[in-house]
Amino acid sequence: MVNLANNLLEVMHLTWPIVTVSVIAIISLRITYLIKYKPKFVLYEEILTLIFVIYILMFFQVVTYQDVISYGNNFIPFKELTRYSFGSRLFYKNIIGNILLFMPYGFFVSYYLKLDKKRLAALLILIVSISIETVQLLIGRCFDVDDILLNLIGGMLGYFIYKILDKITENMSKRTMGTLLIAAIIIGIIAILYIVM
Repeated sequence: MVNLANNLLEVMHLTWPIVTVSVIAIISLRITYLIKYKPKFVLYEEILTLIFVIYILMFFQVVTYQDVISYGNNFIPFKELTRYSFGSRLFYKNIIGNILLFMPYGFFVSYYLKLDKKRLAALLILIVSISIETVQLLIGRCFDVDDILLNLIGGMLGYFIYKILDKITENMSKRTMGTLLIAAIIIGIIAILYIVM
């Protein structure tokens, strides 16, 4: 739990400048757009979109600028997974971290595209994960095929969370869904504060 809290604090410390500036810019543009064009306003959709933007910004910072302990490039599946002791700091950072990093991506891709087929979700997750590892290789970091496997697991968990929530909410009103989303966000913030404190 302490390792997870430290990793979370590290990510927040690394990403807060770009997230703050970008969120202010996005919110001001969105409010201006809503006032000027008066489109249909759905609170939970606005909140989800903002959370997705924040996630992408943090995601970008973490995969391109975060310091990484590297043992070199790995093109052999499952080679690096056995390197870390269960429960160690590196286990949480590299194995659990790669899974958790892609869960929101799998969820949001499925939500925005209303994906019914897990193959398409897996393909989209693989495209992004492979491109990240390739770019990391090109900018002087390392390529690790195990990261791709872990990202796929995380992304598919996000896809299955979407499918479960979609089933649960298919007969709910937008107002009820908005209330549930806000409650989930508050619970999430409390959980994060509990882990960090």
